[in-house]
Amino acid sequence: MIELAVYSTDGKEVETLSIDEKVLGETVRYALLKQAIVMYHANKRVGTAATKSRGMIAGSTRKLFRQKGTGNARVGASRTCKRVGGGVCFAKVARDFGKDMPKKQRRLARDSAVLAKLMSNNVVVVSGLEFAQPKTKQFTSILSSLGIARSCLVTTENLDQNVYKSVRNLQRVDVTPVNDLNAGDICNHEKMLFTKDALMSFLKRDQAN
Repeated sequence: MIELAVYSTDGKEVETLSIDEKVLGETVRYALLKQAIVMYHANKRVGTAATKSRGMIAGSTRKLFRQKGTGNARVGASRTCKRVGGGVCFAKVARDFGKDMPKKQRRLARDSAVLAKLMSNNVVVVSGLEFAQPKTKQFTSILSSLGIARSCLVTTENLDQNVYKSVRNLQRVDVTPVNDLNAGDICNHEKMLFTKDALMSFLKRDQAN
């Protein structure tokens, strides 16, 4: 069992939660985790880079001058890749770098990522995050009270616009609803900040699956 403290927004411990590793797969599946991270990074590639090949350049295919007898180096058509304004050899074409994984594997990779964060003491649980209006300064003070100084993924039970707008101007701090958690985002941040409701919802959903 993993004992996890729950803190208030001012950094005081209010209760303790016990989490069974079996709910998250018991062990970290590193091979599956790497496969998921490669997939998420590949899916972010745009793949729109393209250059003109010889067939895309307008111009004649006529040989510019005869092969021998002129004293010049031999040349072909004006569209060849050796001449200024010609096409590019082995031109780049737009392509899709996207990869895919079965849903069950993505879920197992996500659980392994959360378990790895728990085992390395990089998960912080707060009793609640309630904002009457967006306040970046207030959220910064909460992070400071909880001892979070570097990158962090804030996970809420549902999408909260006030929390989202309070976070969006902070570097390397992102917010996501618990239903949108994935291994790529988890591993891209040093810390995870769960609200208690979000963590309980996450664990109960895994038990239901």
